[in-house]
Order: sequence, then C-alpha cells, then structure tokens
Amino acid sequence: MKHKTSAWILTIIVAAAGFALAQPARAAGKEETAVRAAAMRFYAALNQMFTGELGPMKEVWSHADDVTYMGPGGGFQVGWDAVLRNWEAQAAMKLGGKVEPTQMRITAGKDLAIVSDIEQGENTNAKGEVQKLSIRATNLFRKEGGKWKMIGHHTDLLPYMAK
Repeated sequence: MKHKTSAWILTIIVAAAGFALAQPARAAGKEETAVRAAAMRFYAALNQMFTGELGPMKEVWSHADDVTYMGPGGGFQVGWDAVLRNWEAQAAMKLGGKVEPTQMRITAGKDLAIVSDIEQGENTNAKGEVQKLSIRATNLFRKEGGKWKMIGHHTDLLPYMAK
C-alpha cells in the first residue's frame, strides 16, 4: 500500500511539474500572437504613411523618450519627438507603394519582444520612378498599458532615400 501511495504522489508531482513548465510556453505563444498582431499593425500603418496618412503610425509607436528609429534614409533618431519628425518628413514625400514583411521571426517575452523580418515591396523615388525594395528590418516592442507598442525600428539603407 505504501508503494502505491508513493507512486501516486510521484505521479501527481510529475504532472504538476509538467503543467507548471507548460504554462510559460502557452504564455509565450499568446504573447507571440499579440506581438505578431502589433507588427502587422505597424506594417499597415507604414503603408498608410506612404500615402501621407500618419495617424495609424502615431498609434502603433510608444511616445516615450527612449524609442529609437534607424530607417532606410539613414540617421539615428532617439525619443518620440525625433522619431515623429522623421515619420512626418517621410509621410510628406508620399512615396506610394506597399511594403510587406516576409520571413518574420518573433521572440516574445513578458514585456519586450523582437521581430526580425525582410521588408519587400516597392516605393516611388524622388524622380517618380518605381523602386523595388527588399531590406532587412528589426522591430522592437514593449508592452505598455497592456498593449504592445513599437519602441525601435531599424532597417537597411535604401540608396534612393539616403540623405
């Protein structure tokens, strides 16, 4: 009887440990889904920005002083005010076109997440010529008030946008 009780207790301990270890995996999956949705909101906002509409871009970004932007035109903007000025300048260009993420890889923690991908699509350059693009991008997100907000965006340079 003592052996059966010990085996039963051991089974309960192993099951409880398995359940406890599975919880972070489920939580990570839930966060990964939420981060993927935030990344897709960013790319939708990016495509709207190409038409001159900046409202959605303002919504996806954190407005904190520690956000950073290193975009296809070069430079290194730090803080929401500087990042916003850059997005405003890009929106004013009305490059048109569309960019979509491919090969997206997400690493999501409790409050921080990294999204790496390839941005593919096309825009119009300053001469009015359509330019295809395929650049690497890294996007950083932080959970603020229960929502995933972008805190960093870094891409390869595009020669037709470099200053």
